[in-house]
Amino acid sequence: MEWFTAPEYWTSRLVFQRALAGVYLVAFLAAARQFRPLMGERGMLPVPRFTARVPFRRAPSLFHWRYSDRFFAVCAWAGCAVSTALLAGLDGFLPLWGAMLLWLVPWALYLSIVNVGQTWYGFGWESLLLETGFLAVFLGNDEVAPPFVVLFLLRWILFRVEFGAGLIKMRGDPCWRNLTCLDHHHETQPMPGPLSWFFHHLPRPLHRVEVAANHVVQLVVPFLLFAPQPVATAAASLMVLTQLWLVLSGNFAWLNWITIVLAVPALALPGAPPPLPDAPLWYVVVVLAVAAFLLFLSHRPVLNMLSRGQVMNRSFDPLHLVNTYGAFGSVSRVRHEVVIEGTLDDMPREDSDWREYEFRGKPGDPRRWPRQFAPYHLRLDWMMWFAALSPAYAGSWFGALVERLLENDRATLRLLRRSPFPPDRPPRYVRARLFRYRYTTWRELRETGACWERTVVREYLPPTRLTALDHRW
Repeated sequence: MEWFTAPEYWTSRLVFQRALAGVYLVAFLAAARQFRPLMGERGMLPVPRFTARVPFRRAPSLFHWRYSDRFFAVCAWAGCAVSTALLAGLDGFLPLWGAMLLWLVPWALYLSIVNVGQTWYGFGWESLLLETGFLAVFLGNDEVAPPFVVLFLLRWILFRVEFGAGLIKMRGDPCWRNLTCLDHHHETQPMPGPLSWFFHHLPRPLHRVEVAANHVVQLVVPFLLFAPQPVATAAASLMVLTQLWLVLSGNFAWLNWITIVLAVPALALPGAPPPLPDAPLWYVVVVLAVAAFLLFLSHRPVLNMLSRGQVMNRSFDPLHLVNTYGAFGSVSRVRHEVVIEGTLDDMPREDSDWREYEFRGKPGDPRRWPRQFAPYHLRLDWMMWFAALSPAYAGSWFGALVERLLENDRATLRLLRRSPFPPDRPPRYVRARLFRYRYTTWRELRETGACWERTVVREYLPPTRLTALDHRW
């Protein structure tokens, strides 16, 4: 069945599968380490409360069957274990059907997590990992050459990721059309990286070139993914280079990395497979049936991309099989940050000893330089960026966060870089203030050693204690 397989992509499949397993591993590791304070039984958004009001058909998940923090931990660490096995190539030692079942396990486990993750898992790269992971189930192992139709569908995902992102920019913020968005983006992006300060201070004409090049890569190059080789390889390589540039300029969890992974099946990598028998008939039937179903579902994201009311990062089915993507349809011109502080004083005053909580990734102390965390995802830090945009984004969880800080909750404090209070002395009051942050200039950096300069904008949450929390938030 020469029409069904593409043996020249043998090495590309191998690299893709190992890289995807690595992304799965990071995703499950983040889930295992952060779930308890975010959505555990005593979390800010508990899973049992969610499953009690949302039926299984709307959010299929193992946790509709039962939930406990221990069971969630077992699922998350099992996902880590299976991802590690796939990263090591265990699927190559199994029969074809066994390899397919093995790839199905991390997809089903991560689907169960995402579908009960609520706000904490509302990011586009969650659906992107699930859509890509589902296709990986049907990509085969060492017993068969890669099916051409699955390779095509992987390119189709990459096309929608890039082209959808390009369209949302051109339809959204005018700064994308006048090539000025990067005058602000590196400063106002959700979580700057260690090089973001330097990217921000690049000459403005270079920023214009960056934006123009981005438009070409997202609006023109994606069509070349479906061209013959070596054009498809050149197109995918341009996308990889663009994503590596984004990796250097910020912390976007594993969004850039899984986009790079998706580009691999379009690359004509050297390496010939060993002689292989024809693909078994049952495998051909299953792959073609799944491909036909996914192509049918694709009409929804296509209609969304063609619509003037295009939306970003939405799943059209509860299994996240086919989704729409996009990023930064609008760019903030000013950076705001919510700074949380506590005091041991019995009566809170402006001159009380207010001590600041330090987060791992989001800006806090102006002298503390941002660190590189991606592809690891700091979920609370990301949501704090949204909270600074509008309290409405934090309405469901911010009060619970403050309550946990007032209790010196150990699980919650592990999400932070540092608590200013000893374990046996929780704060009497906690408050939050909104600050405006801006990058310092080269001169200010030399004089003060600080990469940020900040000024108070307003009160975000007045001094609050446990007995008053329900009335304040």
